[in-house]
Amino acid sequence: MATIFYSVMGEGRGHAARARSMVERLRDRHRLVLYSSFDALEFLRAEYDHDPEVEVRETEGIKFHYSQGKLDLAKTISSGMTTWWNMRKTVNRLAQDFRRDKPDLLVCDFEPTLARAAHKCKVPVLSLDHQHFMIAYDLGSLPLQLQRWAWAMGWSVWAFGIRQQKTVISAFYKPPLLPSWSDATQVGPLLRPAVQGRQPTQGQHVLSYLRRATPPQVLEDLKALPMEVRVYGLGERPDDANLRFLPVSETTFLDNLADCDSVIAAAGNQLLGESLYFGKPVLALPEQNHHEQRINACFLKQLGGGDWRLLEEVNRDDLLTFWNERETYRRQLAESDLSFDGTADAAEAIEAMLAECGVVGV
Repeated sequence: MATIFYSVMGEGRGHAARARSMVERLRDRHRLVLYSSFDALEFLRAEYDHDPEVEVRETEGIKFHYSQGKLDLAKTISSGMTTWWNMRKTVNRLAQDFRRDKPDLLVCDFEPTLARAAHKCKVPVLSLDHQHFMIAYDLGSLPLQLQRWAWAMGWSVWAFGIRQQKTVISAFYKPPLLPSWSDATQVGPLLRPAVQGRQPTQGQHVLSYLRRATPPQVLEDLKALPMEVRVYGLGERPDDANLRFLPVSETTFLDNLADCDSVIAAAGNQLLGESLYFGKPVLALPEQNHHEQRINACFLKQLGGGDWRLLEEVNRDDLLTFWNERETYRRQLAESDLSFDGTADAAEAIEAMLAECGVVGV
């Protein structure tokens, strides 16, 4: 049995959902200690705080900030600089954990503090995230603007200082790897047992997961759909025409995802992957300044699982066009030979690296 430290980027819940998938896959073979911050920390603590077999600890993190309903890059960068300023102190504190617990491996989901402590203590690092697609994938099929953004943002992957010995990239799309990254492992979305254990059906509602930055007009336009829309991400509100506003609850959300007709939602990799796993047509709504989600949306369209519009620009006609074309997307997904579950492949990569280090599971 190995001891695995697992560090998770704190922004949003997609990173935490990936981590949970791997925890449930590995927990019967290894001791797992999770580190995170912000939203992901809250998510993981809620799941494992009373679980004697999985420990959750806090580290410093980086968070996206919004102003007037839009991603504020300047404020986000400024906040991130504070984290970098305190990095040495944070790493020294974390190094004490490494020396005390003697982990055999760090699995890092785009989180910079634990990786630095691991290198300081000579513990091997496996990177398991989505973000490495920006520097490892051949993105030549994307619009030139998004290719340039991915190239420009490649510095952030480098700046995180993960310096892993093994790279595993999780995404619902698998374009070719660049020659310099030929040793990376591509896997599909990492799915929680709660997702894998549900059988999809085609129900009589649309599932919509929206960020709080969503313009009010989008909600007005959703009323044009001839079906109930169950809205997550905006908190509980009174019903409004065909809109039902629901609190975030994993059980209810996954029930609604598995038995919905289709999905209209933000373009996070994890949600898109889970939606496609269930065979749901998707209209993705990436934000103008969230280029990573725009890339996800482009690949969604390329593989035939749906379409996309910018959150700030989508209108009633766009929604109705998607509604009229959704059966085409449903059929294309049913006929596709793509796999939207990479959990087993990711676990295999972790076990292989542990074996290289001379550690095997129970």
